[in-house]
Amino acid sequence: MKITHDVHTVHTKHPFVIARGGASEWKLVRVRIVDRDGVEGWGEAAPNRFYGETTDSAIAALEKLGPVAERVLSHDAFALEDLETEMNTALRLNGSMKSAISAAAHDLVGKRLDIPVYRLWGLDPGKAPLSSFTIGIPQTEKELVQRVDEALEYPVLKIKLGSDRDEEIIRAVRRAAPTKILRVDANAAWTAKRALRMIDLLVEHGVEFVEQPLPAHDLEGLRFVRERSSLPIIADESCVVATDVAKLAGVVDGINIKLSKCGGLREALRMIATARALGMTVMAGCMIESSLGISSAAHFSPLLDHADFDGAALLADDPYTAALSDIHVRGGRPTRASRRRDESARSLSQQERNRDRRRCGD
Repeated sequence: MKITHDVHTVHTKHPFVIARGGASEWKLVRVRIVDRDGVEGWGEAAPNRFYGETTDSAIAALEKLGPVAERVLSHDAFALEDLETEMNTALRLNGSMKSAISAAAHDLVGKRLDIPVYRLWGLDPGKAPLSSFTIGIPQTEKELVQRVDEALEYPVLKIKLGSDRDEEIIRAVRRAAPTKILRVDANAAWTAKRALRMIDLLVEHGVEFVEQPLPAHDLEGLRFVRERSSLPIIADESCVVATDVAKLAGVVDGINIKLSKCGGLREALRMIATARALGMTVMAGCMIESSLGISSAAHFSPLLDHADFDGAALLADDPYTAALSDIHVRGGRPTRASRRRDESARSLSQQERNRDRRRCGD
């Protein structure tokens, strides 16, 4: 068992701006787990500075986590639970690289058994919810309308707020998309007073729910807002791993899971189970990622109430084939990891080439 990595740079079609800043260029780390007979599992790390990660720190984490993963998987390639446990013991935090290794290990098992990961879990891909498409904070109303027009095929829009033009933005989006489902994400930018004032306006414009209105640490503030809000409140930055979920019961209505935060597919499943036991809504989202990164989370999408798997759709240069094009719009069926556009399948055996051809029919 061998683990390798490479870094690729991707660019968004438009500058992707949220309340705490933005960028147009993003560096992602692909992880490949190669078995003794050449079968590969792929995963992707999308490090995010908000959670203390950079491309360099993710690669440094791989130097510590790689030997752990090689040891565990060389003993038993199916030891997925042990893999995440051992990685968490070896290194705290560093969720993006842990999730990349976890995803690659799951992908390898799926290829070994010739089934997609969602079938390992007994899930029905037809139950996957529609994904939203995110509209970042624009510089002008003209730019905003252009982005809404570009999202014509998406029936659900997530609007990034947290600027001094929030009221203007939500009114302009509703004018441009009078019939679409709208959701709002303030990325922890509001005060409680501001949140309640904005929620009154959001109700007028038919918004479905509000994601992370207050700073991540302000749980009492979130409780205060939720008790007075006529819209559901979803926690994102406040909810990183499964142990955070119970603290949020009664504080918010639901949670938003991201693999880059929680550190692996097994942890994501624990978060879902915990939230369900507490009667909470479950959503999952993503960072700016390629189709490879998105595909990992898509496998558990049938367990979700809401999905925000648009990271790759925001890219101008997704380096992978669009294996998940349907899931963004129609809740389509997840597949195994995408292949790079610029790589041939000559390293695969004929049997594996046939598997790749059948992927979309799984």
